[in-house]
Amino acid sequence: MKYPKNIQAIQQSKPNFMGFIFYKKSPRYVEEKLSASFLNKSACKNVGVFVNSSVKEIKTLVENYDLDYVQLHGDESLNSVKEIFNTGIKIIKAIRVHPDFDWSSIRPFTPFVDYFLFDTQGKSYGGNGYKFDWKILKNYKETKPFILSGGIGPEDVENIKALEIPQLEVIDINSKFEIEPGLKDEKLVKTMIKKLKNETDISSK
Repeated sequence: MKYPKNIQAIQQSKPNFMGFIFYKKSPRYVEEKLSASFLNKSACKNVGVFVNSSVKEIKTLVENYDLDYVQLHGDESLNSVKEIFNTGIKIIKAIRVHPDFDWSSIRPFTPFVDYFLFDTQGKSYGGNGYKFDWKILKNYKETKPFILSGGIGPEDVENIKALEIPQLEVIDINSKFEIEPGLKDEKLVKTMIKKLKNETDISSK
């Protein structure tokens, strides 16, 4: 999200979270388009998405935009995550998964994050628009809740429901709901959120 009118329109659909990209190489980078005055905290939790940013930069932007969470979508080390955690910032740690993924590798991060986000491994840091095989989520043994991401579209609600994984609490709807990078199809988002809330106990992002 980066266009003020689009942000306001999507807020009316009451998603649980709304993400703002602070990664300059992303086509969804908020640039100078985003003002903190547009972040209506009564509508949803606001998430700043970062890729290998310094702790100083993250803290500054969290304060400037009064962000509720940061989503770490890069190759952040355990020590970096701990340092951010110790500032009191709530953390979503993105993990790029694949068929041979070692699930034990994320265990050290568990005490320091509020959510994991599982995305498809691709050439770029997120925004690839492709699904991974959701069956491998059955190998997730941590109690920490997680967000499902990667190429999710309106047609996927039934398959998501069928997963029956209690730790799955949030669905990340992104590229399949865009008119262009950073500009959401307001009608499509509204329909998806309504469908998710009516047919599952899962939140939207």
